[in-house]
Amino acid sequence: MKKTRFTDEQIVRIVQESRAESAPDVARKYGVSEQTLYNWRKRFGDMAPSQVAELKRLAQENARLKRLVADRDLEIEVMKEITAKNATRAFNCLKTQRHRSLAASTYGC
Repeated sequence: MKKTRFTDEQIVRIVQESRAESAPDVARKYGVSEQTLYNWRKRFGDMAPSQVAELKRLAQENARLKRLVADRDLEIEVMKEITAKNATRAFNCLKTQRHRSLAASTYGC
């Protein structure tokens, strides 16, 4: 991920400043292009700096929960595979036992 010169909180303050003053002046003041300023406006909208911190926290928790769900889904898949293998083994075992019992009754063993 690309490292930026400004934190999200600083960007929100710059965006707020650009709404009060003209965008070209604010862009020149902070050494960014006007397009960058407009992209920031689109990204952060009317957020307050405290909301950005909350957004970061929620994004981190969301990522953690996604990992938990992915791990759980992986465990379920592994359990299904184990169950399928055990069912196949049990079926083969029953089939072998049935075959042996048929052979014994047919041939009188």
